[in-house]
Amino acid sequence: MFASSKRVDSIVQKLLEPIERGQWAVGQMLPGQRELAEQLQISRPSLREAITVLETLGVLRSLPGKGVQVLDSSPQQRDGAARQAIPRSATLENVLQLRYALEPFIAGLVAQSIDDSALSQLRLLVLDMREAVEERNPQALGTAYSAFHRKLVAITSNPIFLSVSQQTAGALEQSDGPALREPEHAEQVLEEHETILRAIRRRDSELASRAMRQHILNEGSRLDLQLQLPET
Repeated sequence: MFASSKRVDSIVQKLLEPIERGQWAVGQMLPGQRELAEQLQISRPSLREAITVLETLGVLRSLPGKGVQVLDSSPQQRDGAARQAIPRSATLENVLQLRYALEPFIAGLVAQSIDDSALSQLRLLVLDMREAVEERNPQALGTAYSAFHRKLVAITSNPIFLSVSQQTAGALEQSDGPALREPEHAEQVLEEHETILRAIRRRDSELASRAMRQHILNEGSRLDLQLQLPET
């Protein structure tokens, strides 16, 4: 997962450079994803995750039926303050507790407000996950997995969620890598995300929250962790 994260960071920088040079001005639309992926010689799933990262940073915005628009061209400390490392003392259980507290709420919020364009983007990411599972490519699966969860945060447009996502990106990614390397676990992860997507497509907020909560509990089980959670 860490190699995958570094690769996406590299693509983020490739996108930022022409934006900061003014090659793509504020308000301008980026080239289509197929063309852009060919220009940068990268895969479309990796490009989609990089775009999602820049959406959470307020640099880009996806517009339904139009494409991706540049919002910000000013240099910022995006690799440092925007993507802080988690404390060294943090454990995988700590990471999953954070996810359990945050992501079910986000999934429920997205389900009740998502538009067709954003839903299509989530579908593409789940298709990327399915392709990676079929090809037994854990790195590609990790990329699509991270992009799906980042996209949920970006869809909310909540600046607090975006800030938390930026600061804890590394933490959220640490909890998925180990499980995705096992084919059986990879199949389970795919099925869980298909369940989350179905709930979101039905605009069922409660079901989406419950599906995300179960996914995170399953992540704990796959990592042999017994999460300490509030009694319900």
